[in-house]
Amino acid sequence: MSESNQSRDIFDAIADPTRRKLIQLLAEAEEIPLHELTVQFQMGRTAVSKHLTILKEAGLVLDRKVGRETRFRLNASPLREVQDWVAFYNRFWSANMVRLGQLLEEEEE
Repeated sequence: MSESNQSRDIFDAIADPTRRKLIQLLAEAEEIPLHELTVQFQMGRTAVSKHLTILKEAGLVLDRKVGRETRFRLNASPLREVQDWVAFYNRFWSANMVRLGQLLEEEEE
C-alpha cells in the first residue's frame, strides 16, 4: 500500500463487483449521500455501508457528515497503484505481440 493511512490492500478493495460499481457511481458525481447510493443496489443500507467501509479503509472513499446525512466522494489517487500494475502488463503483452509478429513474418519468408 502506498499511502500510510490505508489499512486495506487496494486490489482487495476493488476485487468485488459491488465496490467497483460504487467507485463508478462516486466517480460520476462530486458527492453522494448514502441513501442515493443504496437505491442503486439490490441490498440494504447496511450492506452498502460495509462495502463503503472497505473502500474507505483502502483510501478510495472519503466521507463527511452533513446534519444527519453522510455523504461520500471518491479519492481516486490510490488507484494509481492499479494503473501502474496494469501498465506494466500492457507493456509486457505489447512487447510479446511484437515478437510474435516478427516470428510469423520470419516463418512466411
